[in-house]
Amino acid sequence: MIEQLRKIGMSDLEARCYLTLHGEANLSGYEIAKRVSVSRTNVYAALRSLADKGMCRVIEANPVLYNAVPIDQLVRLLKSDFEQSAQILLEELNTPPRDTSSFYNWQGDKALEAAIRRLVSNADQSVIVDIWAEDVHWFEESLLEAERRGAAVTLITIGDSHSRLKNVLTHKRSDEWKDVESRKFSILCDSRSAMIGSFGRRLKLSALETDHPAIIELLKNGFYHDLVMEQIERDFSGELDEKYGEHYKKIIEPYMEILR
Repeated sequence: MIEQLRKIGMSDLEARCYLTLHGEANLSGYEIAKRVSVSRTNVYAALRSLADKGMCRVIEANPVLYNAVPIDQLVRLLKSDFEQSAQILLEELNTPPRDTSSFYNWQGDKALEAAIRRLVSNADQSVIVDIWAEDVHWFEESLLEAERRGAAVTLITIGDSHSRLKNVLTHKRSDEWKDVESRKFSILCDSRSAMIGSFGRRLKLSALETDHPAIIELLKNGFYHDLVMEQIERDFSGELDEKYGEHYKKIIEPYMEILR
């Protein structure tokens, strides 16, 4: 909870003081200091800051008492402030038109997670994610949120994922796949923004974000083939195995050197 309060603008000590007041109203600075085990000087400074931010109320008494602003009121205030600031930024800082497509490189867990959340949260109509089953956790919460707000979300997994999403396509995984060092993934949002990258124990976590039309078209074509093959395999799995072998081995074997 401390971490969530820090994300809305409180310091660590301010968050601890706020939680103390949230649990018990009308406390003095001395009483709060005892509960958080911090010097009164620092606690009084934190309380003044909370009051200045509109996050706690001061009751003029002897001694002075403090009371947390209820969390529902605080959240509404923060939402209102954010929406006003966002509207001003959108009106004043118009995004200049770009003549060429761009490529952005993201590296590391936190940077990649933030980029994934931003892409998915800005998708208005559709999100398509193609990923290995063991990496679904990187995307699932953001995808569930997109699904709740009405975007058409499709998750394509290599291996069974047991995802909570409504629309999941699963590719079977043969024994040969267990030795793969790089587990690729891709995201396509509204057919206008994309990200491709890899997970793997021996690889530094990285991804490429782009709006280049060739990459967008490549991912759309991949999705098209996934949909077609999913339906064909569902309807004719027995006949396909008999004619082409399990996992299409008879087709793939002549090209194994290239595909490794």
